[in-house]
Amino acid sequence: MAKNVTQAKPAGGHGRIDVHVRALTPAHGAVPVVHAKLNLYQLTQGEADALRATRRVEGQKAAVDVNPAWTLAGHAHTGASGDAHFGSLENAAYIVLYMNVSPFDKNMVRGRLIVISDGDTRGECGYELDTKFRLETEFYANGEKQKRLHGLVGDHAWVTVKHDANDTNPMPDMYYVPEAPLQSQGKDGVESSARLNAIGATEVAVNVHMRAYGDDGTVDVGDTAHYRNAKDVIVDEASPLQVAGNITTHASRTEAEWRPVIAHWTLIRNSAEALSYNNYQLFIEHLFCHASGAVVPDFERDRFRDKEQAFHALEKRRALPFSDTDSYRVLKAATEAFVMVNCGVLRTPYAFRPQDDAEYLDRRDLPDDRKLEDELVRRYLTSLDQKSRILPYLALIRSKLPDVRIQMEHKDEHDAELCAGFIRERLVNPCMMELIWAYWQEEGMLVQTMNAITRRFQNVRALAHGNGPDPLANMEVDMLRPLNNLLWGYIQDEQHRLSVVRRNYEYDHHYGIHLDGRAVRDFRPADSRSKFIEAFHNLLRQLMPFYRQDDDTTVKADAFPILNALKEVHLILSQGAHNQFGDLPSTARIEMLMQQWLLARPEFREFLPTRLMVAHPEPWMDRVDAMKKVQGWSDTSIAHFRDLAMFGEQLLLSIRFSHWSEVYDPTEAFAWARFWRPQAQGYMHAYRAVTGVDLTAETANPKLESTMPSVLLRQRLEAMLRTA
Repeated sequence: MAKNVTQAKPAGGHGRIDVHVRALTPAHGAVPVVHAKLNLYQLTQGEADALRATRRVEGQKAAVDVNPAWTLAGHAHTGASGDAHFGSLENAAYIVLYMNVSPFDKNMVRGRLIVISDGDTRGECGYELDTKFRLETEFYANGEKQKRLHGLVGDHAWVTVKHDANDTNPMPDMYYVPEAPLQSQGKDGVESSARLNAIGATEVAVNVHMRAYGDDGTVDVGDTAHYRNAKDVIVDEASPLQVAGNITTHASRTEAEWRPVIAHWTLIRNSAEALSYNNYQLFIEHLFCHASGAVVPDFERDRFRDKEQAFHALEKRRALPFSDTDSYRVLKAATEAFVMVNCGVLRTPYAFRPQDDAEYLDRRDLPDDRKLEDELVRRYLTSLDQKSRILPYLALIRSKLPDVRIQMEHKDEHDAELCAGFIRERLVNPCMMELIWAYWQEEGMLVQTMNAITRRFQNVRALAHGNGPDPLANMEVDMLRPLNNLLWGYIQDEQHRLSVVRRNYEYDHHYGIHLDGRAVRDFRPADSRSKFIEAFHNLLRQLMPFYRQDDDTTVKADAFPILNALKEVHLILSQGAHNQFGDLPSTARIEMLMQQWLLARPEFREFLPTRLMVAHPEPWMDRVDAMKKVQGWSDTSIAHFRDLAMFGEQLLLSIRFSHWSEVYDPTEAFAWARFWRPQAQGYMHAYRAVTGVDLTAETANPKLESTMPSVLLRQRLEAMLRTA
C-alpha cells in the first residue's frame, strides 16, 4: 500500500477517469461491486517515464505495481452500478489503485496507469475479481439430510459459502450477510438456512463484504465493499402420502423459541442438584469411608476430583485452637471444599449432562437439539477480555465501573487481596447460592434442633420447659463413638460460626424477611427489602393463569405479565446484592450442611423417636421432625421447608443473574416460565403446606400473601397449641 498521503493540489483541468469494478459469479456472471474504495495517485513526468521503462508497457493503459512515493490525489467509492469516476484532472500520468482486500486472487494487480493529455482527456479502467466463490445448497426434512438436487415444499434449505482455493471460511478480512429469507446460522454468515414454502424457483443470495485498506496500509473495518452472489433453488411439490386406516388428530403445545439463556438456567439447575445433601453425603463417604460402597456417577467424577484436591489444600490450612477436634476440623474443611467447587456454575468443564438435560428440556416443551455448551459460550456469555467471558448481567455492572481495575487471580487462594479492584474469579465464575435456602432451613427448625442437642450435650436445661424435665434428658451418646468427638468440636467452634442474629439481619437485607422469636426480638435493620415478598408472590401468582393458557393447545399464552414481574423481582434482588452478599450465604450453607450430616448419623436414631417408615428424601429429615414432636414445635414436616429452600434458591438465582433489565420481548419470559415450572409449582405447594397461604387460588389475598412468613408460622403454631 502507498504510505505517502500528502494530498495533491486541486487540478482544475478537464480530464476524467472512469473506473468499473465487477465480480465474476458462477450463476450470474459479472455483477457490480458496490462501495469499492479507489485511490488516485498523480505521477510526475519522471515517475511515469521510469514506470514505462521498468514495466515495458506500451500505450496509455498498463497494469502496474504500487510505489510508496506516489502522491495521493483523491478518493472515490463505486456506486450501486459498480462504477466511479475522478473528474477535473489536469494533464498528467495517474495511477488508479483498488483499495479493498481480494483474497480470492492473490496475484491481482491493483494499480492501473492512465495518462490524461490534450488529445485524450478521458481515461477508463476496470477491475474484474475472479472470485471462484460459490453457494452450496443442501436440503433437510424432519432434521435429516436429503440426497436430492431439488428441494420440496416444507424442506429447510441450508446454504454454505464455499471457495475453491481454500475450504476455510470466511476468507481473511471478509464476511457474508445472507439476504432474507435466509437466516445466518454460523459465524460471519458462512452458513444460513431458510424454509421452502412455495413451488418454483426461489433465489437465495449472500452479500460478500470485503474490508478496505486505509491510506496507511492497515485494514479499515468500517469501510467495506460488497457484491451479491445469488443462486436459484428449484422447489418441487412434495409427493402425496397415501394414508390408510383410522385417521386421528392430536393437538400439542407449540414449542417455545430457543433462547441462549436456557443453557445458563440448565447450569443453575445442575449446580443446585450438585449442592444437594445427598450429593454432599456421597462425597463425604467417598472421601473418608472408602469401604462404604459409595458409587460416584460418571458426570460427577471430574467434580469429585476437584473437590478432593480442594479439600487437601484446605485441610492443611484450617486449624482450630482446641484439643481433640480433628474429626470436626477435617469435616469442616471437606464441607468447605464441597461448597467451593460446586457453587460456581461457570467453572470448566461445565456441568452439563447431555442426556438428562435434553430429556428435561423435552418435558418442558423447549428445544432440545442445541449443544448447550456452544450456546452458552458463543451466544450468551459476554467477553470480559481476550481470555475470559462473563454473564451479561455482570458485564453491565462492570461497564458501570470502568475506572475500577480487575485484579488477576491468585495462585494461592489464601493470599489476601489488599488492592482496590474487582477479583477476577468473582466476575468470571461467581458462586451462585441464595441465602433463602438457609432461611427456609432455619424456619424448618434445623438450626434449633442442633442447638437443643448441643445444649443437652453440655448438660444445659432447655429454657422453654421451665423447671420441668428436659425432653432430651435421656439422650446418651456413647463416648466410644465418633459422634461424641464431632459434637465436642462442633460446640467448641461455636464462636466461629454465624449467629442467628447475624443471619437474621442478612435475611432482611436480601429479601425483607426475618425470623420471629426470643433470640431476635431486638431487631433494628438499617436497610430492608420490604417489597420483595409482595413482588415475588405476585410473580408466582402470574404463573398460574399462564400455565392454564399454555396447557390449552388452542391458545398462545401471554408472557408479558410474567416479564414485568420478573423485572420487578430482579430489581429488588439487585438492590440487596452488597454488604455480606458474597460471603454469608456460602458460610451459612457450609454450617447447615454440617448440621444435616451430623443429624443423619445413625447414633441419633437410637435416642430420637424417628419414624423409619416415612420416606424422607434426605436421611437427616426424620431427626428434625422427631425433635419437633419432642419439643412441641410446629407439626409441619421439614420436607416442605426443604422444598421451599431448594426451589426458592433455583428460582431466585435464575432471576438475579439473568439480564432482565434490558429484555423487552416476552419470548425469554415465556421460556423461563416453562423451564422453571416444576420448581415454581413445587414452591407454591410447599408454601401452602407451611403457611396455609394458597398462591394458586384464583382469588388473590394481597394482604395475606405479603405477610411475613415467620408471622404466619407463629400464628399457625399458636393455633395448633390452642387445639392440642
